[in-house]
Amino acid sequence: MTQTEQGRRSHITILETSDLHGNMFPIHYANNKHNNVGLSKIAALIAQERAHKNNVIVLDNGDLIQGTPLAYHHARLDNEPMNPMVLGLNYLKYDAAVLGNHEFNYGMNVLQKAVRESNFPWLCANILSEETGEPFFGKPYLIKQFPDGVRVGILGITTPYIPNWEDPKHIVGLRFEDPIATARTWVQFLREQEHVDVVVVSYHGGFERDIVTGEPTEPLTGENQGYQLCMEVEGIDVLLTGHQHRSIAGVHINGVTIVQPGTAGVTLGKVDIELDQVEGKWRIASKQSELLPVDNVEADTELLAQISSYEAKTQLWLDQPIGKLTGDMLVKDPMQIRTADNALIEFINKVQMELSGAQISNTALFDNISPGFPSDITMRDIVSNYIYPNTLKVIRISGQDIKDALEQSAEYFELADGVLQVSKAFMEPKPAHYNYDMWEGISYTLNIARPVGNRVVQLDFKGEPIDLEASFEVVMNNYRAAGGGNYAMFQNKPVVKDIPTDVAELLAGYIMERGTIEASVNHNWQVIWT
Repeated sequence: MTQTEQGRRSHITILETSDLHGNMFPIHYANNKHNNVGLSKIAALIAQERAHKNNVIVLDNGDLIQGTPLAYHHARLDNEPMNPMVLGLNYLKYDAAVLGNHEFNYGMNVLQKAVRESNFPWLCANILSEETGEPFFGKPYLIKQFPDGVRVGILGITTPYIPNWEDPKHIVGLRFEDPIATARTWVQFLREQEHVDVVVVSYHGGFERDIVTGEPTEPLTGENQGYQLCMEVEGIDVLLTGHQHRSIAGVHINGVTIVQPGTAGVTLGKVDIELDQVEGKWRIASKQSELLPVDNVEADTELLAQISSYEAKTQLWLDQPIGKLTGDMLVKDPMQIRTADNALIEFINKVQMELSGAQISNTALFDNISPGFPSDITMRDIVSNYIYPNTLKVIRISGQDIKDALEQSAEYFELADGVLQVSKAFMEPKPAHYNYDMWEGISYTLNIARPVGNRVVQLDFKGEPIDLEASFEVVMNNYRAAGGGNYAMFQNKPVVKDIPTDVAELLAGYIMERGTIEASVNHNWQVIWT
């Protein structure tokens, strides 16, 4: 606080993490090599900011407790100790956290335990108890008042699209309200009843429109409503965002300062606000956002020491031998994997079919760093390839639904001067390789030289053209079965079988039971572009 010609001045710094996804240690779990990610590196940046600033607020914007083998091992195999990511936020004295969609992945018991262990409140104004109509997780907002009298109101909101992805058992008793209406109510309340000087909305969601032009960048489903919040809710000063894993800073929408700090702790979001006291009231004089990268930042050794016992157990588990492989299931070229039938995808699909009894299956290569399986398979190899805590569902769909789903997947590709590449729709606002599916139990050909929506040029079942009117039982992960990834043709279809065990566990159990598996390719599908 300094004296100015107008009167007193105050400086507020807001620091945001989002989509940490269980990343604590700066490593790649596939091979334990160094990686510039993680809360332990973010910790050093937070300490630097606090050393130079008095009025600092530190918030996590959601998707905290899921995403790495460390998080998985704790949730599924050793959940009695304190959640390691919560331990980290407690150590760093976070002011609050907001619920993300992935917080629900391990079920309500794991989530509520993490909430109880937190020395900070979890904020969410729009996830309500069906029984009481009140915010289910306690507090919709937090008031932070500083010694100079500045009052900052922080409202937490979560994308309401969660029921379209999550296992229904994990969200029983919850009601997901519209973020726009919720924000209008609570922002007005913070202004008029709590008399705050600054309103910060921490929203676990992203932007549905181009942040410069306002043009839609995705189907307006309600998954991401950041642009709408800025344009339609009066009184927001700062919008902290996430969910899309984008790196956004230095931008304002309709006067609202926005920031989004990527994923896994690659950067720390920062907003600086200057306020002047004018006629006894604090007024914002300036505000700006930036991203602080963790490159060349040393990890906090004390924090790593506190998590070391968790990490040691995780590493032992990861190195546990599972079985052996005959043949080749390594991923050398992700694009090649996605353009012709291959042994890794065929194996996952065949396991899903065998364990579920379905005749047709689909799955994805989730990202471009999946290594595939070596000849000696460990748990590390399983979780490095099947990175999500998905379960399986068998749903009954029509031949037309299958064809429509293949057309949706075919949109993954585009041609640039005759060269096949990933389409912009699957790369922006973030890479969505996990939304391109490959199938077993049918044979098909996609021709990318043809227009979008008309690329399925061959589709057979048991050697005959598929009957578009017939019904088929198809096994897929629960995210896709709920229509996740713009696969609306799967939504609300009859569930024939629900297999609640994580797919990673199913794959590990399948390999352990057999001891040795064999790579095979039946060449049932292909992508062409000529």
